[in-house]
Amino acid sequence: MRVLLVQPAVRSSGRLGLARRLPAHCSARVALPFLAALITAGCANPLAPYQRPAAPFAAQYSEAAPTSTAEPAGRPAARLGWRNYFPDPALQQLIETALAGNRDLKIATIAIEQAIAQLGLREADRLPAVGIGIAGSSAQQPNGTTVRSVNSGLQISAWEIDFFGRLARLSDAARAQVLASEESAHAARLALVAAVASSWLNLIAVEEQLALTNQTLETRLESLRLIRLRLDNGAASELDFRLAQSLTEGARAVRAQQERQRSLDRNALGLLIGSPGASPPTLVTARLADIALIPLPAGLPSDLLTARPDIRAAEQQLIAANANIEAARMAFLPRITLTSALGSVSRDLAGLFAGGSWGFTAAPALLQPIFSGGRYESNVRATEAAREIALAQYERAIQTAFREVADALAGRQTLVDQLDAQNGVVDAEAARLELARLRYENGISSYLDLLDAQRSLFTARQAVIQTRLQLLQNQVLLYRALGGGGLERS
Repeated sequence: MRVLLVQPAVRSSGRLGLARRLPAHCSARVALPFLAALITAGCANPLAPYQRPAAPFAAQYSEAAPTSTAEPAGRPAARLGWRNYFPDPALQQLIETALAGNRDLKIATIAIEQAIAQLGLREADRLPAVGIGIAGSSAQQPNGTTVRSVNSGLQISAWEIDFFGRLARLSDAARAQVLASEESAHAARLALVAAVASSWLNLIAVEEQLALTNQTLETRLESLRLIRLRLDNGAASELDFRLAQSLTEGARAVRAQQERQRSLDRNALGLLIGSPGASPPTLVTARLADIALIPLPAGLPSDLLTARPDIRAAEQQLIAANANIEAARMAFLPRITLTSALGSVSRDLAGLFAGGSWGFTAAPALLQPIFSGGRYESNVRATEAAREIALAQYERAIQTAFREVADALAGRQTLVDQLDAQNGVVDAEAARLELARLRYENGISSYLDLLDAQRSLFTARQAVIQTRLQLLQNQVLLYRALGGGGLERS
């Protein structure tokens, strides 16, 4: 049930003149509900202004990052563009191609336009809709007479005057959604840059591993040929031949596996750059050992709130949810609407276009909700639940960012130590292989010792490539986790 109060149309500048005033007893009927509505508005409990929630993480990163390592100096990752962090021309070309052709990034960009259109709809709700048409009205006066009018011209139909700010809050929510969409697009852009860089590093690593495997396979094929000759001449046992044959076939199996992985990595990179199934991207003769990325200062965990676009997007979603709660609560307040027309006015249709019939009509109305079957209450509960979801998502985004940075910091020094140790293993295995070769040629040790040394050196060299790849990918992960380029819009 709703109380609808309609003031008679006010007309001017025509032969109809001004409308007569309402009688006193009718004015009282109008005033009492209106005063009640204002009292309701005054007693409303508006939502407090938005304040950023407390960040759910520690003031410092965990001790997973070694404290003995000095914090590197340099520009924060958020202010370091990807062109500065990834200087290799081939990688830059791949990233530029991906930014222009990746479909996920395109979807995120189109979502911004959709959010802007929704904001335009909300802003349009706050403005009167003006049209041209013919309208008629009939009003029953207290004395029993009926007043009829017909007008033609410019018309405004039920324009809601945003007296309490309900429509403004809905516009604020839509505006926050636009900002959230923009930040989500920036987050997708950063994720794409990191994914392309990581895929490019994977390709370089698998090419290095494949080259090492091919070199090892050629050596083992030659060894197999020689041991076959020795077996035919009775200078070697069949056991030595079978061991050499096993190592050779093992190298072939590794090569097939690496060739398959190279194809998979190329397909993954092709999808990222928006050209799946196309010719493999041309790679320069880059080696992992020649790639050096800029050391990044970690800063404080609180820096992530402004550095990471995904956290900024989650916060804008929270701001939008707050605005929606305000709008839902304001739905309990009176709504003031205005219907008016400017043009030709007459008491009947026949005299509508007669001389001197120009006039203006205005019919304001105040609508105070009394009973709605729980619609407004349910809407408030729904918006409050949506805010709790947005708050949880915001906190989850912060905690995820904190964990990603902590993981990358934990691997920064340990991977350097692991690579140094792995290089030491290669040096030791190379020396062992040389000693095993000399001992075998002098008849001191068996061929099994020589083959075992060869196998161990091959495994150690493969591990060096893999560890160097993990170190570079960890640097890429740290760049992304710290919001690399998040404050740079170029």
